[in-house]
Amino acid sequence: MIFDDFSLKGKTALVTGGGNGIGSGITKGLAEAGASIACVYRTRPPVEMQRYVEGLGRRFLPIQADVGQMPQLKAIMEQTLNAFGRLDILVNNAGICPRASALEYTEEMWDNIIQVNQKSVFFLSQMAARQFVRQGGGGKIINLASMMSYLGGINTAAYTASKSAVMGMTRLMASEWGSLGINVNAIAPGWIKTDLSSAVYNDPQRNANILSRIPQGDWGEPDSFKGIAVLLASDAGSYINGATIPVDGGYLTK
Repeated sequence: MIFDDFSLKGKTALVTGGGNGIGSGITKGLAEAGASIACVYRTRPPVEMQRYVEGLGRRFLPIQADVGQMPQLKAIMEQTLNAFGRLDILVNNAGICPRASALEYTEEMWDNIIQVNQKSVFFLSQMAARQFVRQGGGGKIINLASMMSYLGGINTAAYTASKSAVMGMTRLMASEWGSLGINVNAIAPGWIKTDLSSAVYNDPQRNANILSRIPQGDWGEPDSFKGIAVLLASDAGSYINGATIPVDGGYLTK
């Protein structure tokens, strides 16, 4: 039956930045579909998310780490496997977006953003794919791209570069790992009400301009990502590979 194909019962998902913002919607969706969760956070413990997931009868492992620090990626994977014994789903959600004019961008800003949004995505995905192979093949990787994977943006030079790279890496991983039964796809969020976008949301002029380009007439919410996350993480999406799927209320149509 089709609903059975969406079930994640018995699966383990590792979600970076899964306690807040878009990651919170993804984590909720995966847990509601049956998955246990390893949730990576940097500074703010995901206490409410842990309570929510465990309230569903799922296991929840909070992992404090900075994906911008390469040695910590191995520790993230080790903690996940020590706790759950396996990994079935990786969601590369963590990301940063300091804003500055391209004329004022510093090398330090550039390097930090590329490290978190691009380099860590590849190498954590590589670790996950190697684990999937050790388990006998299969596995799902979901990357977070952006509408800036398609557009230029304003004051987001390194972010735009990193998210364009995420879309390209998603295709590359799908091409190389598809024969191993590994599905790699990306989600491209539009304008979503999160801490990352609060400066734009609270700017009346920019907010008005954005709303005029969204056919559905409003910003999205983190819970808007429950459905697409479950689709890409489950057997229901088993023949979707290498895709970047916008979740933007139609913003990219204008």
